[in-house]
Amino acid sequence: MTDAEIDAQIKNDPDWSDDWNWGEAVLVIPPKKQAISIRLDEDVLDYFKHEGAGYQRRINAVLRSYMTQKKARKPKKRA
Repeated sequence: MTDAEIDAQIKNDPDWSDDWNWGEAVLVIPPKKQAISIRLDEDVLDYFKHEGAGYQRRINAVLRSYMTQKKARKPKKRA
């Protein structure tokens, strides 16, 4: 394909937009991770590994979801 043909296809793509305002972009720095050793049931680890790359990130997401839900249900202490 020529550059002109590529440009024509981009202009006809309804999902394409070139009106990005990078001035409003926000830098997101992921939270610091801490390396630990954890013992998991073999079938649990296999399940996450078979889902593909990023299995540690997914395990972290599941644990974070659990933590967030537990915190939300915890009654607040009265002063």
